Amino acid sequence: MGEFEAGFAYVAGRFSRVEPRRQARAFLLGLLSDVDTRSCWQLAEQAGDRTPHRMQRLLGEAVWDADAMRDDVRRYVVDQLGDASAVLIIDDTGDLKRGLASVGVQRQYTGTAGRIENAQVAVFLAYASRHGYTFIDREVYLPRCWTDDPQRCAAAGVPEQVRFATKITLARRMLTRAADTGVPAAWATADEFYGGDRGLRRDLQARGMGYVLAVARNHRITACPALGPQRADQVVAALSGRAWNRYSVADGAKGPREYDRAWVAITPPDDEQIGHHWLLVRRSLTDGELAFYRCWSPRPVGLPTLVRVAGTRWCIETCFQTGKNATGLDEHQVRRWDSWYRHTTLVMLAHAILTVIAARERARAHPTDQQLIPLTVNEIRHLFAKLISSTAHTIIHWLAWSRWRRLHQARAKTSHYRRRDQVEHQPT
Repeated sequence: MGEFEAGFAYVAGRFSRVEPRRQARAFLLGLLSDVDTRSCWQLAEQAGDRTPHRMQRLLGEAVWDADAMRDDVRRYVVDQLGDASAVLIIDDTGDLKRGLASVGVQRQYTGTAGRIENAQVAVFLAYASRHGYTFIDREVYLPRCWTDDPQRCAAAGVPEQVRFATKITLARRMLTRAADTGVPAAWATADEFYGGDRGLRRDLQARGMGYVLAVARNHRITACPALGPQRADQVVAALSGRAWNRYSVADGAKGPREYDRAWVAITPPDDEQIGHHWLLVRRSLTDGELAFYRCWSPRPVGLPTLVRVAGTRWCIETCFQTGKNATGLDEHQVRRWDSWYRHTTLVMLAHAILTVIAARERARAHPTDQQLIPLTVNEIRHLFAKLISSTAHTIIHWLAWSRWRRLHQARAKTSHYRRRDQVEHQPT
């Protein structure tokens, strides 16, 4: 419990009144508990509240700044997991939705489903060091159909000054915030959606931050000035067998994740001559599938370093998985702009606390623990729920909540039927 209290202490000062401060603490404990879903209803029931109104108020009307808390979360992560050779990772994730009222919801592509679905998409920035990895920033993506509709935005509480911004623009903003606040990191990485953007690459070069960014096979580079710009897959096709080296980035559940790797020095445009540029290629041992990365560093580095950074990108995928499974990243039942940012920021803090606890436990592991896998975020959350955050309430408490839910559901059913009857009886 000590590490939980230490993590919460970073953000406690954001609440000027004791009531929302206590409610935020209860909210976090609820996120780390064994509730079935992390809605305000279940979190309130777990906390011992009589109704969900306090939890809903925390995410809605209560006075506190989610962006200021985001800065606190980032500071907490840097203080506990900071490392000069760390990697910043950009990626987006989507939550499938049924309605259209939740902020940013629209039929759009999301990697969560692998297709176009009715979804809410957000861009995240993760911090990965040798100690652990977790989120340090977030932005919800608003499609043009939202930003071009002031009434729709107003209904969802979107500030008037918010304008359309692509996911890449949101990523660049978050990277800028991290750099401006002195987050210790030597590298950045992202998938090919972000890696193909020249503006993002230039931002990183201007900051002196190396990058290993995935690019498409048709990404054009100059490996031989005499031949001029070529597609990345054309450059790789000309490589000899001796150009390939076998590396394992890390051990997976079924053994080392080994790939063949090759790298080629490339000639950048005239206005990007500083530093060192490479094309890194990864080849699957099973089917020969290729993946391409555009790399830059202000100083010479070896192939193992680029391979390590490229392999770090999976950390944010793990953050998405554990964030959703362990702390309810995708279980928010909120519609408005402020509520989304508040819920997501609290989830980020909960995930960071679990990550720091896991890092501490791995650091103090006993030699006899060599036969065990290291403690994971999911396992820490499970232990936390069982040993610390579980609360005991009387049967009267649980029966009162059962009655409250059934009463609320009955009212919702009556309201739904009334609206349907009104629609059906409208004159045509």
